[in-house]
Amino acid sequence: MEFQGDNREGLSRVSEENLNILIMEMFFAGSETTSNSIEWLMSELLNHPNCMMKLKDELDRIVGRGRKIEESDIDKLSYLQACVKEALRLHPPLPMLHPRNSMEDTNYNGYFIPKGTQVLVNAYAIGRDPEVWDDPLDFKPERFLDKNIELVGQHFGLIPFGAGRRICMGYALGQRVLHLVTATLIHTFDWKVGDSTTPGMIDMNEKMGITVRKLIPLKIIPTKRVL
Repeated sequence: MEFQGDNREGLSRVSEENLNILIMEMFFAGSETTSNSIEWLMSELLNHPNCMMKLKDELDRIVGRGRKIEESDIDKLSYLQACVKEALRLHPPLPMLHPRNSMEDTNYNGYFIPKGTQVLVNAYAIGRDPEVWDDPLDFKPERFLDKNIELVGQHFGLIPFGAGRRICMGYALGQRVLHLVTATLIHTFDWKVGDSTTPGMIDMNEKMGITVRKLIPLKIIPTKRVL
């Protein structure tokens, strides 16, 4: 495998070892974090029955009750996309993103950052910043409807995967799986919480680490809805 790297005179060759590491990191970045995000999104939808109903109505209207969700349906499901963006805004998979190192001395907004400084970007705080978002702690997917705000790092208030050339390598895999799995779960099943939890009152406390997980794992009961 070859790529255009720092070697300006031609192509550089990627070793088999580096290629294996690259593929492994891509799947790690797009799998474990994706399962956490699905759990957060399902929790938010169950705590907001009106949002759950809107999503079901969209799935019934666009997909219908007679077939399974396909990947090609995702681009047509605007409310699903809005729900995913809102969940990632409130619950970014990596709250501090991946560390970066400054390559040269930099002055940024009055702050001097020496060369070689490790820089951490707090995506968790950015997504909940009241100067960027109205009612930042509320789950409101409607805030993304009819707005050109995507997950690729162009809107710096929403950067769950980072931005620029070093955006998360699992981005493409993770965001497709997140949409497809969530839509399939909602379209195929009706969900209710266990007897120990009052509907609409699922515990949303967090367990902070490299990733943000639910302190109390989500436990819900499915009932087949379609097919």
